[in-house]
Amino acid sequence: MLLVSEPVLGPEEKAALAAVIESGWITMGDHVREFEQAFARVHQAEDAIAVGSCTAALHLILHALGIGPGDEVLVPSLTFVATANSVLYVGARPVFVDIESPDVPLMSLDEAEAKCTARTKAVILVHFGGYLADCDSWQSFARRKGLLLIEDAAHAPGLPAVGTFGEAAAFSFYGNKNMTTAEGGAIIASDPSLRETIRRARSHGMTSGTRQRLDSRSPDYDVTMLGFNYRMDELRAALGIAQLKRLTGWNDIRGRLSLHYRKLIAEHCPSVMVPFADKWPSSHHLMAVVLPPAISRQAVIDELRRRAIQTTIHYPPVHRLTFYRDLYPDCDLPRTDEFARRELTLPLHPCMMPGTVELVVNSFAAALSAEFPTEAVA
Repeated sequence: MLLVSEPVLGPEEKAALAAVIESGWITMGDHVREFEQAFARVHQAEDAIAVGSCTAALHLILHALGIGPGDEVLVPSLTFVATANSVLYVGARPVFVDIESPDVPLMSLDEAEAKCTARTKAVILVHFGGYLADCDSWQSFARRKGLLLIEDAAHAPGLPAVGTFGEAAAFSFYGNKNMTTAEGGAIIASDPSLRETIRRARSHGMTSGTRQRLDSRSPDYDVTMLGFNYRMDELRAALGIAQLKRLTGWNDIRGRLSLHYRKLIAEHCPSVMVPFADKWPSSHHLMAVVLPPAISRQAVIDELRRRAIQTTIHYPPVHRLTFYRDLYPDCDLPRTDEFARRELTLPLHPCMMPGTVELVVNSFAAALSAEFPTEAVA
């Protein structure tokens, strides 16, 4: 089965894990700090904070910024559920915003403005598929409305501009991301005091960690705030160090494969739309396509699976999930609903070759032709 995503794991990762095990120090030590500093350098940031997941990162950012009960946070519904969940974690209310259009499935600025109220305190921008939202427009909007700007950059590690939009950015290193630590995440924030608050809150609000107490020869510590257990361990950090060294190269491969996809889909599947223009800044996390309205998506999925090609969807809209549908029964996001009904995600990862893309597109065209006879077939 050709998978939608596949982590690249090899001798470097095995050696990194073995070294941590042999050291006997497996949590919050030198590897975590080295990974944080390396991740910050890649993004031209002063520092980074490693945590257990992107969900933890979003929660910590909102918590440290003082978002809480009575506040509203603008979020897209076209995202993984963690984006909205993190708002509920701090007692605030997520307000779902429609996407701009099927070919630009990012949060609509006009819709965000229309949904602002006196209670709106922040915006969480999601760089869907690794495609960056427009920085200048959102910064201008946030300044005009007096809002905090947060990036959900789960799909966009390694891009020079990511993490520069507003107060902080959250990253994911889950197994299907552009680089992985199996589970894990990171935070970039420009304000040193915000970083210090987040760093302390990730470990129960403690003033020192186990390794720091060992090095200082003092067992004493204090707890100065409400905190959480959101630490990253040494094993995951060691994986991250090894993966980070190849992130730029992997993103370049993804970009070339994406361009090849676009060219072949335009030639052989002309009724299919590929979101975002070719030149759009991206880490090329997803190869998302939009099927013609009359096509049965499940039939296409089934045919590609019969040909040993996995596909998936990004995403079931959050406002349509049972938990959120019960909370927001009147939420109406027509553009998000239509995009989600027709979107299909094709395989894209650095283990693929141009010939793999050709195989996928030929199979995709054949699956479409069975449903849509006028579709060109390679």
